[in-house]
Amino acid sequence: MTLDDFRRSLQNAAAPPMPALLEALWLDAHGEWDAAHRVAQDVDTPDGSWVHAYLHRREGDRSNARYWYRRAGRPEATDALTAEWDRLAQHLLSLSDQTHAE
Repeated sequence: MTLDDFRRSLQNAAAPPMPALLEALWLDAHGEWDAAHRVAQDVDTPDGSWVHAYLHRREGDRSNARYWYRRAGRPEATDALTAEWDRLAQHLLSLSDQTHAE
């Protein structure tokens, strides 16, 4: 799936089958922060921590976001939320493509 495909899926009322962290971003884009947060907090990986950090940043809880950026091993994002969402989606999609290629 490409980033454009993923963006097009946002027009759907329900998320198509996808890995959990992409689903969290999909839910976030639909304004379902609580559901996105529940999905992200159940993924105990650096990428899960990055999505978790992004969600707390979106929420406006910078202190909590900083904690999750540290857990993710990533610098704190300071650019537009939409730019970080795009980076996250592209990163997660590239991992998903690698998994399907193996």
